[in-house]
Amino acid sequence: MPLRMSPAPASALRSVLAALGSAVTEEIPGDPRPDTPLPIHEISRIGQRSGPPSTQLTGWRFLLHDGGGGRPRTVVGAAEAVRTPSGWSFARLHSGPYVSSTAHALEQATALPLPYQPRLLSIPELYMLTLWLHGDADAEPETGVPAASDLLVPLAPAPPGIAAHQTQRVDALLPRLTHRLTASPLLGDTAVV
Repeated sequence: MPLRMSPAPASALRSVLAALGSAVTEEIPGDPRPDTPLPIHEISRIGQRSGPPSTQLTGWRFLLHDGGGGRPRTVVGAAEAVRTPSGWSFARLHSGPYVSSTAHALEQATALPLPYQPRLLSIPELYMLTLWLHGDADAEPETGVPAASDLLVPLAPAPPGIAAHQTQRVDALLPRLTHRLTASPLLGDTAVV
């Protein structure tokens, strides 16, 4: 089933296009073009007893494709825009392992039988990034929290003990992540590490 991509804010795309037109892209080969906009949500309150986790939209990441000169389209990097007081602004380029891992996870997701809205979910406390497949494919991309039946695909490199590219329901993976953040054999059962 095809994924339902959300359109990024026009100012986020403009800021990325402006950066790609400057000398900023020396580290990205070819003629990169932004495609595949993914809203980035950061999860908080995971592992805390103060209520369920919440998410906040922190940016938009565009996969950069190079398909010029008759070559097949390939992912060569990613560009990110973040919200500032004056609107969306270009923040950074990415060329590390999360870029190819994101492209691979998106390919995996297209084989699923139900439609999903792809998002990225960042879990800073674990230095972890996942592809979040939101079950409400028509939802506003800026809002929402992971529902129990939503799917998460941990991107590589994943933290030790978490299998990259193994699609899991939120209600199966989130408790494992919560346990990692709350269990510490040296400090007792509720210390945040």
